[in-house]
Amino acid sequence: MVYGIPHTQYEFASRTVSSCRRFHWIPSLQRPPHGPRTNVETYEGKHSANMASEVQKRTFGSAATHIQRNPAYSELNSDDVSYFKSILGDNGVVQDEDRIAVANVDWMGKYRGASQLLLLPKNTTEVSKILSYCNTRRLAVVPQGGNTGLVGGSVPVYDEVIVSLAGMDKIISFDNVNGILTSEAGCVLENLSTFVENEGFIMPLDLGAKGSCQIGGNISTNAGGLRFIRYGSLHGNVLGLEVVLADGTILDMLTTLRKDNTGYDLKHLFIGSEGSLGVVTKISVLTPAKLPATNVAFLSCNDYTSCQKLLLAARRNLGEILSAFEFMDHHCIDLAMRHLEGVQNPLPASQYKFYVLIETTGSDESYDKTKLEAFLLRSMEDGLVSDGVIAQDISQASNFWRIREGISEASVKVGAVYKYDLSIPVEKLYDIVEEMRCRLGDNAEVLGYGHLGDGNLHLNILSSKYDDSTLAQIEPFVYEWTSSQRGSISAEHGLGLMKAEKIHYSKSPEAVQLMASIKKLLDPNSILNPYKVLPQSVL
Repeated sequence: MVYGIPHTQYEFASRTVSSCRRFHWIPSLQRPPHGPRTNVETYEGKHSANMASEVQKRTFGSAATHIQRNPAYSELNSDDVSYFKSILGDNGVVQDEDRIAVANVDWMGKYRGASQLLLLPKNTTEVSKILSYCNTRRLAVVPQGGNTGLVGGSVPVYDEVIVSLAGMDKIISFDNVNGILTSEAGCVLENLSTFVENEGFIMPLDLGAKGSCQIGGNISTNAGGLRFIRYGSLHGNVLGLEVVLADGTILDMLTTLRKDNTGYDLKHLFIGSEGSLGVVTKISVLTPAKLPATNVAFLSCNDYTSCQKLLLAARRNLGEILSAFEFMDHHCIDLAMRHLEGVQNPLPASQYKFYVLIETTGSDESYDKTKLEAFLLRSMEDGLVSDGVIAQDISQASNFWRIREGISEASVKVGAVYKYDLSIPVEKLYDIVEEMRCRLGDNAEVLGYGHLGDGNLHLNILSSKYDDSTLAQIEPFVYEWTSSQRGSISAEHGLGLMKAEKIHYSKSPEAVQLMASIKKLLDPNSILNPYKVLPQSVL
């Protein structure tokens, strides 16, 4: 029995390999809105003042990156505040210290600015007027969505004016024939997910932070997430954007066409630019049809080679119904069990080195069942899987996902956490975790987990406090190692402030110089999200 659920007719009880005794099947697991992860709002980015207060804080701003405030930027004065009140009203201009303090710090408490002004525009015209004025006055600006980032990209470094898109949260239209959603940028991802699911569709993007993050921020960072293996990146799903440039120009690219080869596809410049080229105000995105049959399995493997082979087998045998393939080492599971309330270890009997969460989503319950059964049997026979459980109900499926999505939340509760988001060839992906353990010894705990199907590793290094000597052991080694594998130092979190000066590890000098030229063309006064994304030396 698993969680008191009796063995079903699909149980693999006849298997001679006793370690495979735990597999179960639930023929039709109907996911609640947003899947089993309902009400789980933590991820690599849940805004939480309480959680941040548990971290032994260190300001990872100018002191850490040796960036000086650009003296070319003006300082805010009373005339500026009066102008903003004239276009936004008193309620749209926030000077209250407590409210601004929340917007000045990231959710992990690592990056902290000193802005004195938070602006709350309600429409694109107001955003345009704000940027036009700030460009003329040369006031630096930080666009801010849900503030769920991990690299310091959504908070000020110094005294930049914060422009929050939270008030722009309207759904504009939905094409329920083609599944095309058009909305304002401040819409919370979970709200959009609820809306489209009621129409029989799903968002192509799913994040643990969906209860806090906003779609404009998702697009500006090209967020990856849990559905990437099935639906790909936002570059492939975003059909159109409305963007306000630094001088206030409103760039209308809000098409809903699937095909449009008229000239350069400019929207791609802004997807992943982290607010450094323009402020996204509206979006149109293609949403896939919602499929009725979903199943979640939690499996164990004895070594990383088995995880790789299991991924290949899943691609070959589950094919079109494979919707997630996540992996975690046993350090992650131990951490989750210690620090996440209400979770249960699906495989408590033995300690395994690696764990894999597989989700399938399809339209034919019987067909999907047959494919998954055959896949699991073959994986056991081949020795790829040591033990495993298939969720019997929504509660168990939610528990499986809670473990995976709660790793980041649990890591913050330890004290200090150094987070790295890397793309590495799958066969080499776990090597960096083992090498980092050798480097740090008993000084820190090293965790490796992530989206194995996408070659995306989340490397977390836990310590009781932030320490320069620990950081010196980690950096630049982690970037040099990733570069040596021709990997990316930023798979899905962006560069922000944390990695702006490290971009050369992943991009050639020629590519970085071209990026700088584009930045100078679209934002000649560099007022948009300064000190982020690109090195100061090339601007």
